[in-house]
Amino acid sequence: MDAPRRMRSSPPPDGVPPSPGIWARAKVRVTGASGWRRLTLAAGLGLLATAALPPVHAIVLLVPAFIGLLWLIDGSGGWRSAFAAGWWFGFGHFAAGLYWIAHALLTDAAQFGWMVPFAVGGLAAVVAVFPGVAALLVGASGTRGAGRVLVLGAAWTALEWLRGWIFTGFPWNLVGTVWVVSEPMMQSAAVFGVYGISLLSVTVAAMPAVLADGAVVERRALGAVAAAAAVLGLAWAGGAARLALAPGGEVAGVRLRLVQPAIDQKLKWRPKLRRAHVERQLDMSGAPPSPVQAPQPTHVIWAETAVPFDLANEPRLLEALGAAVPAGGLLIAGAPRVTRREGAAARIWNSLHAVGERGEIVATYDKFHLVPFGEYVPFRGLLNISRLVPGRMDFSPGPGPVTLRLPGLPPFSPLICYEAIFPGSVLDREDRPAWLLNVTNDAWFGMSSGPYQHFAAARFRAVEEGLPLVRVANTGISAVVDAHGRTVARLGLGVTGVLDSPLPTALEGITPYGLLGDWIVVMVLLAAAAGGLLLSRGS
Repeated sequence: MDAPRRMRSSPPPDGVPPSPGIWARAKVRVTGASGWRRLTLAAGLGLLATAALPPVHAIVLLVPAFIGLLWLIDGSGGWRSAFAAGWWFGFGHFAAGLYWIAHALLTDAAQFGWMVPFAVGGLAAVVAVFPGVAALLVGASGTRGAGRVLVLGAAWTALEWLRGWIFTGFPWNLVGTVWVVSEPMMQSAAVFGVYGISLLSVTVAAMPAVLADGAVVERRALGAVAAAAAVLGLAWAGGAARLALAPGGEVAGVRLRLVQPAIDQKLKWRPKLRRAHVERQLDMSGAPPSPVQAPQPTHVIWAETAVPFDLANEPRLLEALGAAVPAGGLLIAGAPRVTRREGAAARIWNSLHAVGERGEIVATYDKFHLVPFGEYVPFRGLLNISRLVPGRMDFSPGPGPVTLRLPGLPPFSPLICYEAIFPGSVLDREDRPAWLLNVTNDAWFGMSSGPYQHFAAARFRAVEEGLPLVRVANTGISAVVDAHGRTVARLGLGVTGVLDSPLPTALEGITPYGLLGDWIVVMVLLAAAAGGLLLSRGS
């Protein structure tokens, strides 16, 4: 009976420090890394965070990723070292998250295949500057304890917001989008936007890092971790309550048919196949509903550049499209549009047309947020390279978000391709629509994570604005999403088929984010940063 007593731990003798706990030992290993080991660790942690994004949804991996990033910043000897930690973290994160860009280039491997490492690695290197600056700000703030975690969340999110605007913007894979797998968690976007959810996610994920700050602050650290977890739980509970009280509803007299032909991008623009592609979609548009007793579609919608012709100069094709229009309805389809004026160079637009029963173009929308190097080449005078989309001319941008009012439909805001990824920029606030229509051609991304990430971003726009979203994609994912971000109907990636669905109704009022936009994000970020500084002062 004496042996077990001898095995019991006893307090260390006076003057002998207690052995460090598992959190402190882990921090020592991270902060002690140097040279290539430190940079490799940073890149690996960034790659780890990528697994939280669609379609993997391993959200829990944000915890070790952001704890490790914070400890690397703690171990930095100066601003250069802190920036390097954030930059390598960002490089690993974005190289893994944006690998699907290679699929777009390999659609014409002979012409663009050589660009794959430069495009994926180069874009990741540029975008990684934003996490690098965020890490620099945290290191330069001199904050401690839970305060520095709040500052990290605020700095990371502020740089995400900046990434969404600078140089035309690229707000792809915002950390908040990891919660697209949880409809209750998505609801906070109605108040704070997806950026607010990014702030919460980074702060909660990094908060356990304070458990390594030493025994003196152990109780305070546990309280900080518990408080962060409680805020996350409250956000989920509030979202669940919002969904439980959410009224359903459909727009009377509207039945949409979404056409997803799943045309391979390598075949899409081949001259001998283009008419066959259109005929295929015409056949799909006229197919009987399933089940047969279901209501007939009132409006048919095709994807981005579903018609690979300039419709204004194709009267016979317009006549054929008109024959596929449901009685009293419309066919809405993406197509390139070319304008030629005497004495001026021709211009080309990535457009969406609404076609009536008589084969007339009822309305047109021109994409305003063009994809750099895809639809136009920045600094064309300096860079003598071809754009990725077939054709010699760069596309011209449209005037901006508009609200289209068409017969038989509530007013809607058209969005082409990645225009749907920009928070706060998807509609005309002076002429508010009742729903969002996003047509896209994600065939460029192949069977990769790209279409899942794209769809996730679009779903958040529905929650932010309190408006239903209809998404039509050439190869998927096509879907109807209600004003709470819930998927009502869906055609999966790579599936050929049509999707018939009613149009959900919009919320009766305007969401706080829809009313204030990014001003509410700015206020929350300032509050988080100020709170971080105050907490640090008391540490």
